[in-house]
Amino acid sequence: MSWLEALFIGFIQGISEFLPISSSAHLVIFEKLLHINTGDVDLTFEVFLHLASLLAVLLYFKEDLLNLVKGSLSYIIKKDVNQAGHFRFVSLMLVSTVITMVVGKLLEEWLAESITNTATIGAALIITGIFLILIEHGVSQGMRGPSEMTWKHAIFIGLGQALAVIPGISRAGSTLVAALWCGLSKETALRYSFLLSIPIITGITLLKLPELIGQFSHGINNELWIAFISSFLFALIGIKWLISMVQQAKLSYFAVYCVSLGLVTWIFLT
Repeated sequence: MSWLEALFIGFIQGISEFLPISSSAHLVIFEKLLHINTGDVDLTFEVFLHLASLLAVLLYFKEDLLNLVKGSLSYIIKKDVNQAGHFRFVSLMLVSTVITMVVGKLLEEWLAESITNTATIGAALIITGIFLILIEHGVSQGMRGPSEMTWKHAIFIGLGQALAVIPGISRAGSTLVAALWCGLSKETALRYSFLLSIPIITGITLLKLPELIGQFSHGINNELWIAFISSFLFALIGIKWLISMVQQAKLSYFAVYCVSLGLVTWIFLT
């Protein structure tokens, strides 16, 4: 892998991680199209880039995260009822995360090797596009804030996020669709979707940590660092971009892109 390929792969991963277009699908498609070889670290390469995306979302939402952590600890330790909302929000996130991990693992085992073939990816991208159109033009604007979220909402959003184990089903898109379908306001849906990515990406990274350490025990080459930094910077751009597009009701642009890419993948790469 050359430094230019590393820069491009980092761009693809970073910009698509938090946009509703599926980063995993883009990595598979562009690696096939451009015949990019990520080398001996192929199994952990994507996890390494996900770590860059995790750092990006932690940086962007650092104040929000600090408030949630401080509020939850204050509620647990000091029994401060004024912080019950923060504790409840974190608890709902944990419920969604557990649901995602359990159902996602079952889906992964059920689909087996077919999960990464181009036919599956193409179909999944088309499905993502259709659901983005539905929430843009078929679902009434929700008004529920964080205090009005229920355990049922957390479970439903967790199920939506679990579908993202399939390359082509966007994690950002599936959680947004589920959250908006639950009647959450756009602001609440966006906040929950972004914050929900933190425990999932952290969990995946921790599970792959022994492999990462083993693969990189002899050092990380310059190309991987270029991909990492590129992924981090473009993930920040992707976060800002999605927030802007959702607020301006322009998810249809992503929908058209997903359907078009899905059709191209299905017809020409299958």
